[in-house]
Amino acid sequence: MAVRIADYFSLHQRRVVWLTVGLQVMVTSVLAFLLFNSSFNPLGIAIFVLLPVVVLQAFAFTVVLRYTLSPLNVLTRAIAHISNENNDVIPPNINGTYHERTGLKPMVETIYNLTVNGPKVPVATSTGLEKTVLEHVPSGIIALNAKREIIYANDAAPVITDANGQKSIQLLFEGEDKLDQWLASSEKSAVSDTHAWARVQDSLPDSDGRHIFDVVANYNKNGTGGVETLIVAVDRTAHYATDEEDMDFIALAAHELRGPITVIRGYLDVLADELQPQLRPDQMELFRRLSVSASRLSGYVSNILNVSRYDRRHLQLHLHEDRLVDIYNGIADDLNLRATTQSRILNVAIPADLPTIAADRNSLSEVIANLVDNAIKYSADGGIVEVSASVEGDFVKCVVTDHGIGIPGSVVGHLFSKFYRSHRSRQTVAGTGLGLYISKAIVESHGGRIGVSSTEGQGSVFTFLVPIYSTVADKLVGDDNGNEGIIASGSGWIKNHSKFQG
Repeated sequence: MAVRIADYFSLHQRRVVWLTVGLQVMVTSVLAFLLFNSSFNPLGIAIFVLLPVVVLQAFAFTVVLRYTLSPLNVLTRAIAHISNENNDVIPPNINGTYHERTGLKPMVETIYNLTVNGPKVPVATSTGLEKTVLEHVPSGIIALNAKREIIYANDAAPVITDANGQKSIQLLFEGEDKLDQWLASSEKSAVSDTHAWARVQDSLPDSDGRHIFDVVANYNKNGTGGVETLIVAVDRTAHYATDEEDMDFIALAAHELRGPITVIRGYLDVLADELQPQLRPDQMELFRRLSVSASRLSGYVSNILNVSRYDRRHLQLHLHEDRLVDIYNGIADDLNLRATTQSRILNVAIPADLPTIAADRNSLSEVIANLVDNAIKYSADGGIVEVSASVEGDFVKCVVTDHGIGIPGSVVGHLFSKFYRSHRSRQTVAGTGLGLYISKAIVESHGGRIGVSSTEGQGSVFTFLVPIYSTVADKLVGDDNGNEGIIASGSGWIKNHSKFQG
């Protein structure tokens, strides 16, 4: 049976005492034997009796001393081996049954483990003051073991318990940046890792008692105390409530602006047509620029309204059989005009014989327009923007490629977040930061996925996939062409398929 580290000293002390007593008994026995069987005179006794006894005593003392200090030698060599000092100390060999039986092996292994993992943090088995402190921390604290099972959670933690007593974390992570995916990656390639998420909800929008958290997780392989992952969830509901109120105001303002903008666009089109014979080329160019600006403003308003609907889980669409090339042709003139006015070249290669897709034409047109418009914005004068399409499995894939400034790796993972705009783009390019967010919402509401890969200084490639109509026709017919059967998971939350590639 393995010896506890806490019991090692008392056991070692007991062994030293027994060794000392045994050697003393042996020396005394030898002395008695020599005295009772000697016929020497006093000088002979001193030479032939006392001298051997002194030698035996010195030998016994040496044996006891070596045995007593042997563990100190092993521990010193182990500590010197892992220290930052320059030395030629050979690490101790503890792979024998003797060191395991005496309890010295677990002590050396503990020294090595502490070097890698740090000191033990008694989260899972905390008692007394530690437990009291953890229970009264205003943030949620959750500890997971190597099997990702919850072994500790304080009262503030977003954790639910089912009828069988099984605990689970009640947090809805978006996209591929989920807790499970991050843990899987860390377990495969890291000894320790830390990751943070902002605005993580514990329930669906409009749910009673919904909370929004900022979450930080720390992972340590083979963590002490049985804790491999420690999660801290800070309740920021009150802070983010301001954003929700701002969104309501913005949505109301955008709704009121939509009407006047539509009127302005209509009058611009009428004036351009009626006055065309009388206008000089530079005046016609002015009308084109006004039309492009009005269209872009109308797009911003549509994005804001769609974000408002999506945040409240009302992005319900009716999908019909359509062709991607026909959807693109419906906005081709507007996109060509945008490219021409900004000195970009637009190359489009969408085969007419692609399978039909399940689509809401207006919404999918908005996705294509957003992606192409971004590609135009971030390309240099004379830059080429390419739009292509092909079949990939049960999906039709559309790819928008530019050869512009590219996107830094630190930014890629945030591109599809609401209102996100990098520091550089805020300074150089106009926009709201909603286009990619709503594009992601629309594509996912079609049962598809969207992603981006980019190399800074070389350009970006945005890709979205939507289902081929024949693969989802049965579900659409059953839902009267509604998209609920395609996007709804068991929890009612829209599936997130977005994949961000650095």
